[in-house]
Amino acid sequence: VAMPGLLLGDEAPNFEAETTQGRIRFHDFLGDSWGILFSHPRDFTPVCTTELGRAAKLASEFSKRNVKMIALSIDSVQDHLSWSKVRGEAPPPRRGGARGAALLRRPEEKPTRNIAQAPNYVFVFGPDKKLKLSILYPATTGRNFDEILRVVDSLQLTAYKKVATPVDWKPGDSVMVVPTLADEEAKKLFPKGVFTKDLPSGKKYLRYTPQP
Repeated sequence: VAMPGLLLGDEAPNFEAETTQGRIRFHDFLGDSWGILFSHPRDFTPVCTTELGRAAKLASEFSKRNVKMIALSIDSVQDHLSWSKVRGEAPPPRRGGARGAALLRRPEEKPTRNIAQAPNYVFVFGPDKKLKLSILYPATTGRNFDEILRVVDSLQLTAYKKVATPVDWKPGDSVMVVPTLADEEAKKLFPKGVFTKDLPSGKKYLRYTPQP
């Protein structure tokens, strides 16, 4: 799925920017961690304010998953600092300046565009600095942080194990054995057992195993 200038598997731009935590270079900021970059149309927008507070409350959950968060809007770092005080909580570092916002803005969009029409992006990067997932929200719909945590759990599990996560999967649920893994190899790799679901076709390609 194409996002503005970035496709899944593309390397993150190694931009430099001023943030509420000082000047950063993005790859250095990520280090060996996973990273999530959120875009916001402007500071002090109501929906984004609720998201900022939710991100702050979930900071320990993201930290447990070795995920660093950073947010981006077109406003100045000083405005970002003022916005942080609205919630009275420590927010993720935020990058400032209209030039920086161009990274996430579609080419036809301008800083003066109607805020209600401005897209909000979620980019998830792996420790290899490559884009693993992107989600696009309209400005009128707040992001679902429970879902963002869920997909991070899925991305991290499937990055290191030869499994995939089925529809509506939650941590602790059974996972699917990837199709490229032969049955005999799967039995050795997953000692808790591999089972299949019966299908009307009789095919046995839906192979499950308890979460490793």
